[in-house]
Amino acid sequence: MSGILFLAHRVPFPPDRGDKIRSHHVLRALTGLGPVHVGCFAESAADRDAERDLARLAASWCMPTRSKPLPLAGGEALLRHEPVSLAAFRHPALAKWVRRTIEREKIDVIYVFSGQMGQYVPDDWQGRLLVDLVDVDSAKFEAYARDKRPPMRWIDTREARLLRREEARLAARADRTLLVTEAEAALFRERLPAGTNARVAVLGNGVDADLFDPARVQPHPDLVGPGPHFTFTGQMDYKPNVDAALCAIERIMPRIRAVHPGAQFHVVGRAPAPELLTHDGANGTRVWGEVADVRPFLAGAAIVMAPLSIARGVQNKVLEAMAMARPVLVTGAAATGIVARDGEHLAIADSGAQMAARALDLLTKPEEAARMGGAARRLVLETMSWPATLTALPQLIGREPTGRRDAA
Repeated sequence: MSGILFLAHRVPFPPDRGDKIRSHHVLRALTGLGPVHVGCFAESAADRDAERDLARLAASWCMPTRSKPLPLAGGEALLRHEPVSLAAFRHPALAKWVRRTIEREKIDVIYVFSGQMGQYVPDDWQGRLLVDLVDVDSAKFEAYARDKRPPMRWIDTREARLLRREEARLAARADRTLLVTEAEAALFRERLPAGTNARVAVLGNGVDADLFDPARVQPHPDLVGPGPHFTFTGQMDYKPNVDAALCAIERIMPRIRAVHPGAQFHVVGRAPAPELLTHDGANGTRVWGEVADVRPFLAGAAIVMAPLSIARGVQNKVLEAMAMARPVLVTGAAATGIVARDGEHLAIADSGAQMAARALDLLTKPEEAARMGGAARRLVLETMSWPATLTALPQLIGREPTGRRDAA
């Protein structure tokens, strides 16, 4: 059988952050459609340890360590008139492996996960090409630029403009360009140059509801007892998450603690930014950093918060909290792409004052909060499991399932 080439900007193991969760489950689904050859990057010793997991799934793989300093990538990008994110993910060993694998393994499908990896598709490629952008990165950088001062405003504006050009180039080449929600797909189509022949489709995100099952997890001991306890999870050097955590610490928690002086806010996720670390202890905040298992922090939360002002696509952190049957308080941006109703499956508010008011209201109505959490889990089980969200993958790939079961 001809092979599938899967190119991802990070190794899809362990599935413990948004992009790796999606790439992990897409990769596992692809292994049921044929032999998969994986090209990806490692960024840490933990990523190198994940090579054992990759070996159980991939027919072959190449995983160089991405270690190019950002200033060097920036210099290359200036010289080549390209986005910095393309230069940062350029690696000659991976490019050589891709060309050799296409020649030797009779590759007839390439699945590109994240726009940075589109540069590895040869110009003369004639097979089936799927480009999974997930969300519209160029729009994200435009949003960053609006909130910054020079020179970072200029840098992010440049990145947005050149990423938009690269996104259009990939869309014109691909058999399908995939976005995570209908809203992202519509935004992407609006931003394409007039006359671009792009075939855009939606491939949603899911959640592992067997793993995120409240019946299998006990609350973390530090979230048992006096409180109430609030939890926010994510990659904590990612600017939208940093901004969301600071919003909770500075605008939401003071209002909650005025009513509940013992309220605590738990910021859980790897690589917390310096501005978060300086807020450890402020307004009942504890910055945990990376933890072995995020589920006990969800299980022990009276309310899980996601006060994101910038959120592209579907937020895995929200799906995971819903699967854990927790009351979830989100902004409208964080609820995008989730087929949930405000007041039934989750609570939506946008300003800090509104989020604090919704939180305080839920705390006075524990039975209503519990019903909301139960409804959220039922919704996840019915509509947002990974098998349900990836049912369209065989048709997109142009393959019928082989019946193979992966060893992950």
